Amino acid sequence: GDLRTYAMIHLAYTLGLRPKEICLITLDDISFKKGELSLRERKAANPIKLPLPKATTKAMAAYLIGARPKSKLRQLFLSLQVPYRPVKPYAVSHAIKRSMHKVGFPPEASAYWLRHTYAQNLLESGVSLYEIKEMLGHDSIESTRKYLLLHIKLMRKVLFDE
Repeated sequence: GDLRTYAMIHLAYTLGLRPKEICLITLDDISFKKGELSLRERKAANPIKLPLPKATTKAMAAYLIGARPKSKLRQLFLSLQVPYRPVKPYAVSHAIKRSMHKVGFPPEASAYWLRHTYAQNLLESGVSLYEIKEMLGHDSIESTRKYLLLHIKLMRKVLFDE
């Protein structure tokens, strides 16, 4: 499950994807040639094409080649045991959380932490709030604003025990 979890972590961290969005990715959504990922089903129902960072592409390819069970199912991520089934959001959350704890992150570290970090990184690199809203798939700019504020508070708590 390590290659699978590694690819999931990359998708959460480099694209800010929710566990549910990670579950919904199909083999047809990935264009290795164009280096992009199509998300057709999002919470706010705004389909989007996102550029795939090289490291994320490599992590997904490593999983596909080295660990994904042979199956007719089109979902990218499948369960580890027979009968293979598409993974559920809680399984994605659990795998990411377990992996983060294994490398020393605090107990509250989660898939959503990676999503918040993604949003914060975008903001710090000068991406507009509107663009971040689109990339995260939020309905309103208010959600995005709250999201970034929450992230800053979380980081202060962890880094400075505030």
